[in-house]
Amino acid sequence: MAEDKTIVESEAPVRVKPLPLEFPGVHYYDDQEIEAALRVLRSRSLFRYYGIDLQKETEKFEEEFARAVGARYALAVASGTSALSVALSALGVGPGQEVIVPAYMWVSVVAAVVNQGAIPVLGDIDDTFCLDPRDVERKITPRTVGIILVHMSGAPGDAKAIRKIAKDKNVFLLEDCAQCNGGSIGGQKVGTFGDMGIFSFQMNKNMSSGEGGCVVTNDAQLYRRAFACHDLGYARDENGRLVFNDPTLCLWGRGCRMDELRAAILRVQLEKLPTIISAMRRSKYRIRQALERFPEVQLRKIQDPLGDTGCFLITTYRDADTARRVNRMLRAEGIVTSPQGVSNVVMTEWGLHLYYNNVSLLQRTSADRGGFPWKLPENAGLERNYAKGACPVADGLFERSILLPIPSCLTDQDEREIIQAFEKTLRSCL
Repeated sequence: MAEDKTIVESEAPVRVKPLPLEFPGVHYYDDQEIEAALRVLRSRSLFRYYGIDLQKETEKFEEEFARAVGARYALAVASGTSALSVALSALGVGPGQEVIVPAYMWVSVVAAVVNQGAIPVLGDIDDTFCLDPRDVERKITPRTVGIILVHMSGAPGDAKAIRKIAKDKNVFLLEDCAQCNGGSIGGQKVGTFGDMGIFSFQMNKNMSSGEGGCVVTNDAQLYRRAFACHDLGYARDENGRLVFNDPTLCLWGRGCRMDELRAAILRVQLEKLPTIISAMRRSKYRIRQALERFPEVQLRKIQDPLGDTGCFLITTYRDADTARRVNRMLRAEGIVTSPQGVSNVVMTEWGLHLYYNNVSLLQRTSADRGGFPWKLPENAGLERNYAKGACPVADGLFERSILLPIPSCLTDQDEREIIQAFEKTLRSCL
């Protein structure tokens, strides 16, 4: 520890100004988003189905987003979390069923499964930091109905291998693309490898309206079911009126429709998405290229560098002590952001993204007094271990890895200083 202190105090830090906050889409807001919002406000028609002067912003956004992703159908919803719930409802998930989820995720993924009454099953990750196809195959049981592949931290998981497993085992594949909007593998956009895909437009995402989400699919019946579930439980006709004469679409709605205001903003952000991703990818790979000179640093495996959205850099070290030391020294060199942001963290500090940090999962808590869903008769015998140690590969990677968000507005100087801080730190402690 004394050596660290000597290094920090003997030289001036590389940076004295905090790095920009990590909000990718928001950095590209300008008069276009303002005008889009004003257009809807002037129309006095913020509800998607009817109004004084309906602009049909949500409908237009769905058409444009489906085309951008390469899906037949897109359904805009209120959030990424609601997108997960709507998709799982459309897929018919419920009590007595298991759904495989990754050890590295966001809490909303496991919450969506639990809220459907099903039991989440943890799948370990590999050096992509996404689901390990081999572990997925090991975890499938006769009660497994589906797999949720989360494309974490901006880069796709092995969608092709997991799609094959899902097909062979006759289970669904739902892609969570919340952190990887615009990502691809071999030119095919994430969200289109499985039965359904979901996206988030929350503040931290590659394109943002502050909050919002979308469900995509190529399956007409899944789309119709999702549409009913996201609304009032029924389909609607071309005039926006409810339809009651299809018994397969008489379901239960969640009331999580997207409004016209956010849809208008997202239409602008969607046009900017390629530019946003290009900026992050350029910054990330400039830094990665510099780090390739240090064989002691393991860089995250990327399925397809051209399909990486670039919003996070993950570096892995030989042991946990080294990762913590590198992290401290980088922070001392000014590789930090303002208090409300997150930058340069050892991944054990990455909160509810890690399975064992989800207290409600560890304790199998319930919103009701009956122990839903854990104590449902249909779920008898589906007890699972969610404590640390359940996914040993993930545990080791979390302890030895540092995560650095890549803001979409880094300047050449910002990039140089990040590289300089890494080089200075790594030469001192590796």
